[in-house]
Amino acid sequence: MLPFSLIYHDGYDLHFGQHVFPTQKYRLIRHSLIDDYFAGPEDFITPEAATRDELLLVHTPEWVRKMETGTLTYHDILKLEVPYSRKMVDAFWLAAGGTILAGREALVRGIGINLGGGFHHAFPNHGEGFCAVHDVAVAVRVLQKDQSARRALVVDCDVHHGNGTATIFAEDRDVFTLSIHHQNNYPSEKPASTIDIHMPDGAGDGEYLGELGPAYETAVAGFRPDIVFYVAGADPYYDDQLGGLSLTKEGMYLRDKLILDGAVKRGIPVAVVLAGGYARNLDDTVFLHAQTAKAALESYKEWK
Repeated sequence: MLPFSLIYHDGYDLHFGQHVFPTQKYRLIRHSLIDDYFAGPEDFITPEAATRDELLLVHTPEWVRKMETGTLTYHDILKLEVPYSRKMVDAFWLAAGGTILAGREALVRGIGINLGGGFHHAFPNHGEGFCAVHDVAVAVRVLQKDQSARRALVVDCDVHHGNGTATIFAEDRDVFTLSIHHQNNYPSEKPASTIDIHMPDGAGDGEYLGELGPAYETAVAGFRPDIVFYVAGADPYYDDQLGGLSLTKEGMYLRDKLILDGAVKRGIPVAVVLAGGYARNLDDTVFLHAQTAKAALESYKEWK
């Protein structure tokens, strides 16, 4: 049995149909981890959906109402870039519940991994870029409200800049945001994170890790967070359809280890969300996300 929990719900599938975002990946990641004998069914725990009150810690009443009632405007759906459905909304609320649970599990067991989540383009009053609910921000606010954790470090290693994250926490001195991303990529407007690392076209393992390591060390050692939220996108991979960087599978593993080791060795809880991944071969996306869970176990064994 694993020393930490994997959080998953069959409802994580956003039911986008024929879409570049393969939302069936969540189910496939779970199957992969079981098929590889990394985890058993008993290692997975099922979250409840975030409540309306929890979502309102981040999102405006009007945006929550639109999601509840299916009254998104044409402009709303255009920015969101996914078709509206009730199942889609349910999946986002479940993902937020899963990230809250990952945070709580991390505080108790050192690591918590949500196989969904990482919807970092969501803003308080609208969605963008496949993201309707900012699950990480909701989880941070829930933990702050119940005084489980005050200072949070959000480390975003998705290939796309965390514009929603930067905006939501811009004035909050208790939340440190770090985003490393492909500069010439979505979104076109990149509001300032606490630290932004703008990577050039085609940057590979060495350049990427060389930039990430010192910045993360500065953040985690200097800020001294109560918890780290790690947005572990699989899309910096060289064969990602929406990427632009050139990390290998080994480089992605080293990235995961760098983030996880930096927290776990200091006794800082780390909650992981898997975020984006759009490889031309879906098996590669599944492999990379599963590899993040395996890196977490290695960090746990080495430092706990």
